Amino acid sequence: MPTISVDKAALFEALGQTYTTEEFDELCFEFGIELDEDTTDQDRPIVDGVQEPPQLKIEIPANRYDLLCIEGIQLMLNIFLGRKPLPEYKLSQPAELQEIIVKEDTTRIRPYVSGAILRGVKFDKARYESFIALQDKLHQNLARQRTLVAIGTHDLDTVKGPFTYEALPPKDIKFTPLNQTQEMNGEELMAFYDKHQQLGKYLHIIRDSPVYPVIYDANRTVCSLPPIINGDHSKISMETTNIFIEMTATDQTKLEIVNRMMVTMFSQYTTEPFTIEPVKIVSEHNQQTRITPDIAPRIAHAEVSYINQCCGLDLSPSEISTLLKKMSFRARPSTQNPDTIDCDIMEDVAIAYGFNKLPKSFPSKSGTIAQPLPINKLSDVIRIEAAMAGWSEVMPLILCSHDENFGWLNRKDDGTSAVKLANPKTTEFQIVRTSLLPGLLKTIRENKAHSLPMKIFEVSDVAFKDLSLERKSRNERHFAAAWYGRNSGFEIVHGLMDRVLAMLRSAFVPNDEDAKDVGMNESSYYIKELDDPTYFHGHAASVHVRIGGKDLVVGSFGILHPTVLEKYELKNPVSTLEINIEPFL
Repeated sequence: MPTISVDKAALFEALGQTYTTEEFDELCFEFGIELDEDTTDQDRPIVDGVQEPPQLKIEIPANRYDLLCIEGIQLMLNIFLGRKPLPEYKLSQPAELQEIIVKEDTTRIRPYVSGAILRGVKFDKARYESFIALQDKLHQNLARQRTLVAIGTHDLDTVKGPFTYEALPPKDIKFTPLNQTQEMNGEELMAFYDKHQQLGKYLHIIRDSPVYPVIYDANRTVCSLPPIINGDHSKISMETTNIFIEMTATDQTKLEIVNRMMVTMFSQYTTEPFTIEPVKIVSEHNQQTRITPDIAPRIAHAEVSYINQCCGLDLSPSEISTLLKKMSFRARPSTQNPDTIDCDIMEDVAIAYGFNKLPKSFPSKSGTIAQPLPINKLSDVIRIEAAMAGWSEVMPLILCSHDENFGWLNRKDDGTSAVKLANPKTTEFQIVRTSLLPGLLKTIRENKAHSLPMKIFEVSDVAFKDLSLERKSRNERHFAAAWYGRNSGFEIVHGLMDRVLAMLRSAFVPNDEDAKDVGMNESSYYIKELDDPTYFHGHAASVHVRIGGKDLVVGSFGILHPTVLEKYELKNPVSTLEINIEPFL
């Protein structure tokens, strides 16, 4: 969880009360955060001849991005203590909206962009430093080191809209980077910042791309080269009053969350507090033209019975609504039948009620006993069955080299299936595996000194690219097993597969015609000879399952080809099995 430092005196002034360390620690506990350290009695650094004022280091939950700055902490604590009302955030209605026009080439590098404007901001040194620090905290945590989202902030009075978001060859992008005096193109900038302590670690995000993302104003002045650096021309300072915020991303959900965090935290300093000027994103090539930020409240439902059961309480809907207002919810009893149960709402009710005030029977009489996800429960059932059959479970790493996943298994990479790491630290960890076999074979290789036969299995995730999803990838739960011995063990692996599928209530049928006779609510499987270079010719089969009237290929088994054994330095025969177990849910 992230930890932030806030000026102790400034926070207590904002809260309207001075606390002892013990009193503030108790307040933090009641609110669901943790006071990590109070530096009042410690040796503090001296900057420009002045000793740093006492700091409070506070540990923030990973889901509370609104608490990553003093603005958010003091606002939420004041609402929790009943000293301030929940602010009414609103979008202004300027005569003409500023626009960011998105070019289609940006889909090749960072496809999403968002923006907002804060007008009439009044900075002082503390506010300015907090504004910069919040960007850094969001970059490091929610934005995953700028890979998912990168924030650019600019003095709006130094640039002119409409702005354009483009993707151009590095040599075609020329500007003076932030706090520099020399103009550079994209290639020169990469070389210049290669050894830079702060920015060098972000260069890999776009360095190898044929195009770099860039944001221009109407005069073709570069505002930023995301996610690396802003232009010096539009840099903000303590004298800046009108702030243009632009953000680019590879994850649209994270993009909009970051935008909301930035504007809601610092809109309290605008001319009209808690008022944000929206920006129009013009993106005609993918039909994503829209107004940002979206600050409309998200509606959620929670059952009173669920909340009371989990907390061991007997609260009325009105009492729960009152408690939720302390946690910055606009809550009211609903006459509708809720279609969702939000455990986060239940947690906030418990915090507002007071953890220490919950009944002493809690949690023994509560409903907070965890339940496994269906896929995890199914995985455990398969684990038990394989273990009872005399097989040993192994847990290799989910990352592997490109060769181990493809070339060593005599498989070709079509470039569309594997999730590849952009900046792998070693050749051992280049991609996320698409098969469990490399991990099993490496395990056998490293344990060849053990007695034979060796029977191992794994039930775990593999990953595939999926451009239809927002995250562009998906996980898939597989079961795999490998026999290593002086003979092939093919019939033993076949027997394990039959046992596992029988346990999954999938009946064996001789062929696909017989499988068609199985009812819609029943499951059956059959095998077909498979010609796959991973396996020895004539000694492999694909596994077909018919579930709900659909015929699916869920995996394969067979004796591995000698060239595969050679790559993994194995001298004895190996038979393997791998199936996707998700269709059986």
